[in-house]
Amino acid sequence: MAPAGTLYTTPGQSLGKVIKATAALGGVAYDLPEGYIPAWDGADGFKLFEGVPIARYIATLAPNSGLLGHTKEESALVDQWIHLTESEVVYNTTQIHYLVKGLLSPYSKPIHNTFLERQQRALATLEQHISTRTFFVGERITLADIYIASLIQAGCSVNIDLAARAKIPNLIRHMETIVNQPKFAGIYDPTVVLETAPVYVAPKKEKEAKPAPPPPAPKAEKKPKPKADDDDDDDGIPEEPKAKNPLDDLPKSTFNLEDWKRAYSNKDTRGAGGSLEWFYENFDPEGFSVWRVDFKFPEELTQVFMSNNQIGGFFNRLEASRKYLFGSVGVLGETNASLISGAFILRGPNVEPVVNVAPDWESYNFRKLDIANPTDKAFFEAALAWDLEVDGKKWVDGKNFK
Repeated sequence: MAPAGTLYTTPGQSLGKVIKATAALGGVAYDLPEGYIPAWDGADGFKLFEGVPIARYIATLAPNSGLLGHTKEESALVDQWIHLTESEVVYNTTQIHYLVKGLLSPYSKPIHNTFLERQQRALATLEQHISTRTFFVGERITLADIYIASLIQAGCSVNIDLAARAKIPNLIRHMETIVNQPKFAGIYDPTVVLETAPVYVAPKKEKEAKPAPPPPAPKAEKKPKPKADDDDDDDGIPEEPKAKNPLDDLPKSTFNLEDWKRAYSNKDTRGAGGSLEWFYENFDPEGFSVWRVDFKFPEELTQVFMSNNQIGGFFNRLEASRKYLFGSVGVLGETNASLISGAFILRGPNVEPVVNVAPDWESYNFRKLDIANPTDKAFFEAALAWDLEVDGKKWVDGKNFK
């Protein structure tokens, strides 16, 4: 078969993979010199650039492939899913990549969280749709499947880590199904699996070079003399103190968080001799505080298990504060009508120094609880006992941070 044209791309370019996979499934031949952007130079003189238009054009060269759908309705759905992925997943993933790599300056955690929330919302939409289907449109692979799978695989190397993957198991299954099609051999590399998403690290400030000190002059031998109280017997430069977490500088507390975690794990929560009784006997309100936690965007929650996985992901990102924090957070309600709520016990009087290690901490509301107040106390106890009810929604699943 004579080549239909020449495709200019690079081996790692995601949109180039979309085009190559489309051509492979449609049986369209092409020449492939290495280039820099997706560009098409047709054998008939027709020239085109940008990934999706090229892929659509190549799909039209194989009209019997069904890559653009078999009806006008299916064709519109193919465009719909591509557009959603391009505008919501690809855009926000790219911005996250630029922020973490320091390519967008200055770095802003709230902006990072905004991109992250929008990306996760779009991924949840894709996950919900594909959870009951093999392909996004119809019963065979279309350009929508190729495009989505290619860009999800690319996102797995940016910030779709294990916690994020746990929220979109069907989307990951779909992606692996597509990229491992026999006809796509040589197009896709193995999918990257990130344990945790990369985070922004501020560049170190360059220190001005100091001139080398002159060699010390020989010292005359001195006879020992009585040492005065204010004598300094260290002629060297003191070592720079290691950075400490400010929470470690708080006054010592009588409440031992590790002992509490063991009590909670080994005792019944309520009743005589239970962990709540232990808590009230030992709690130090000067050294620790109790907080209510609520996810800000319950309208974005869909499947209960996905919401519970979201709690797990949040807890994973709080790992650096494990020695300062205990949490009991759950999903309340049912599919498409749920919320995330619970309680934290944490070191110190303020929540931010403990939770800001998690990039998505600003997606949650935190309110300090007064356990001397009957209403706050009832909420706290119910969150720990996993029988919390909020706005008529009952606890159905949850996780502990211990």
